[in-house]
Amino acid sequence: MDATDQALLVAKAEVTPSELVEAAIERIERSNPALNAVVIEWFEHARAVAADPDLPDGPFRGVPFLLKDLYTSFAGQTLSNGNVALKEAGKIDVADTTLVARFKAAGLVIAGRTNSSEMGSLPTTQPLAWGPTRNPWALERTPGGSSGGAAAAVATGMVPFANASDGGGSIRIPASCCGLVGLKPSQGRITVGPVRAEAGLGVELCVSRTVRDTAGLLDAVCGPGTGDTVIAPAPRRPYIKEVGAEPGRLRVGLLDVHPRGEFLHHDCVSAVRAAASMLEGLGHIVEPAWPACLADTTLPTKFMALWATQLALAARGFSDTLGREVTADDIEPVNWVFIEGARRVTAVDYAAAQAAVYAFRRALQQWWADGWDLLLTPTVAEPPPPLTEFANNPEHPTEPMRRGGQFAAFTPPFNMSGQPAISLPLYRNADGLPIGIQLVAAYGREDVLIRLAAQLESAHPWFDHPAIP
Repeated sequence: MDATDQALLVAKAEVTPSELVEAAIERIERSNPALNAVVIEWFEHARAVAADPDLPDGPFRGVPFLLKDLYTSFAGQTLSNGNVALKEAGKIDVADTTLVARFKAAGLVIAGRTNSSEMGSLPTTQPLAWGPTRNPWALERTPGGSSGGAAAAVATGMVPFANASDGGGSIRIPASCCGLVGLKPSQGRITVGPVRAEAGLGVELCVSRTVRDTAGLLDAVCGPGTGDTVIAPAPRRPYIKEVGAEPGRLRVGLLDVHPRGEFLHHDCVSAVRAAASMLEGLGHIVEPAWPACLADTTLPTKFMALWATQLALAARGFSDTLGREVTADDIEPVNWVFIEGARRVTAVDYAAAQAAVYAFRRALQQWWADGWDLLLTPTVAEPPPPLTEFANNPEHPTEPMRRGGQFAAFTPPFNMSGQPAISLPLYRNADGLPIGIQLVAAYGREDVLIRLAAQLESAHPWFDHPAIP
């Protein structure tokens, strides 16, 4: 059952929150040893919360949930951000982030944390702090990242949905790798306060098995926080009402090649073309078309200029938490090399990089302003690669990031543009591996994505049973 149906059972008093939590714990204990998806367990805490008669009466009252181990402070609990030094320090958070407080108010029962790459920097999930999370459909392969722990947990039914975040594809990539729904909201749709920079690349929500769960959770947690200035336009109506609503006849551009002429696996081409046929069968107009600015060969450099600076800022936060300066001994080689590089960037250099990204953002969004409703792309450039291809290599520390850039070629542009994008599990290759397709809407138009995603889900159902590792 998805989260919506589980919450309905609680509302009808057919099951108790405690029974749901016990069932989730049983599934975690059964499946997690093979996957390493849940790295911090709060089982006794979850049992106490579920048994509390004052559990908030939100839309998901009593439904078990997991937080990503990245920037989601939870009062009274630990957070490692995938880092060895923070894991060993075991610092206790003293306050919730605004989003975590909203998860609690929705009635969710949070039972632990899922694995994340260190600082969320790679499209895989194998931090030195906790070890690799494995793809439940093929244990030697990556589940994607950086929200790979969340995706593996949901794909195996440990919980019906789980918190995930996305600064370069970290919701959409693991959703693609594990056969899930992954919506990256518009920048400013959900506050990232009070600590994270609101105009950064990262946004938060979840990975789920059904469109209605994603829509319902978005309703529960969307909106600005105190002091936010980047605020997406308010929705016309609750997002859950878009599920089952008629999307109209949409004009969809199809991108079935790599826009910069690089490698694109034939399975991903097949996936996106199959999705195009599905859309045409539903009455939509699908034409080969895409924003020309996606072919800019300097695009990865522009993205990495901001990405590396955000890693350096995160490292400074680690120093504040630890009460000492972090060193190369505290940070994985793949991240340290970019942190060191960012420290050599001047303020003018960074401002120039931001200006280049703003120019790209305007050029990209213009394509939608010119009359297109959606862009259809592969979510990733290839099926989930083996975990060994992303291993840290101190002699060649940038290699995991280079490999990640090949794999995650289609998601970062929409973090720079701030637009909403969703990965849907519409395809499996001959080996049975999930391969997602990505749909991108104009800024602030999650409603369009949810309407069309729900239409596709109804016409081409994707969920039959959880993965069994």
